[in-house]
Amino acid sequence: MSSTTTRRPVASTTDLALIATFAALIAVCAVSAALPFGVNGVPVTLQLFGIFLAGAVLGARRGFLAVVLYLVVGAAGLPIFAGGTSGVAPFTGVTGGYLFAFPFAALIVGLAVERAHRRSVAVTAGVVLAGGVVAEALVWVVGATGIALYADTPWGTTVTSSFAYVPADLAKLAAAAVVAAAVHRAFPALLSRAR
Repeated sequence: MSSTTTRRPVASTTDLALIATFAALIAVCAVSAALPFGVNGVPVTLQLFGIFLAGAVLGARRGFLAVVLYLVVGAAGLPIFAGGTSGVAPFTGVTGGYLFAFPFAALIVGLAVERAHRRSVAVTAGVVLAGGVVAEALVWVVGATGIALYADTPWGTTVTSSFAYVPADLAKLAAAAVVAAAVHRAFPALLSRAR
């Protein structure tokens, strides 16, 4: 029995290249911009900018996969986590909650930008910001929970002290929203390929 319609492959070469490129971008953001201070031993980096940007530019599925690829490569031993760390230890240490939350942050931002597909730059940026705020809340709560479990500190106190990261994270989100909106204006078919 023949069919006149052809099914799109699960992942095209372009999809794989974009996923790998954004995984590399996240790694660069995590390593090259790491500052040796932070709350509860968690360093300050541009890592979350790369994660927000992956979801905002690639959409939900490819953004999620880009972050998962980044985490898998880091867990395999390449020193691409914040502070140049690698392996499975960061997943069970003070940064573990953040690492587990990152793919879902990209997924949430990606779902948001897919809803704004083919709209104006302002609408796209606004929707990415809205989705990013939800993603930031997830990262903040799950990350703080990971710190509380690792350091055996009260959850409420840890969440409150981790709030110090939020203003910088929102600035990273705003930058990612502007960049993503400009990318989608220049390449309007980019998200269509993600569906």
